[in-house]
Amino acid sequence: MQVVSLGLVAALLIILLQEQKSSVAFLLLLFTVIIIFLSILDQVKHIFSLLAYIAAQAQIEPVYFKTILKIIGIAYIAEFGAQLIRDAGLNALASKVELAGKLFILMLAIPIVTAVIETILNFIPGT
Repeated sequence: MQVVSLGLVAALLIILLQEQKSSVAFLLLLFTVIIIFLSILDQVKHIFSLLAYIAAQAQIEPVYFKTILKIIGIAYIAEFGAQLIRDAGLNALASKVELAGKLFILMLAIPIVTAVIETILNFIPGT
């Protein structure tokens, strides 16, 4: 409820400031986003610890689990950055940030995809 209230108040202030002081409006947007991010950080930590517990119970290799968490983190950070850049009116730059995030995700996913393919090939007789 607090995050929604903060978002609504900030949105109203940003809308009012945008026409007269666009740089101040963007700084207010950036400040609000950082405050919201910091306020949900504890919940994110709790989610990651729960996921780590589930991965340990499922006996998932730690290297794969860490890689998946990195992929999720890159996806969220790239989306977060791209949205901020879009809010600044720089759509072309936002697209490049998203592309870079996708490429980093692909680089991290290659070992997992390779392991999955090798596992499948081990089940196929005569390979």
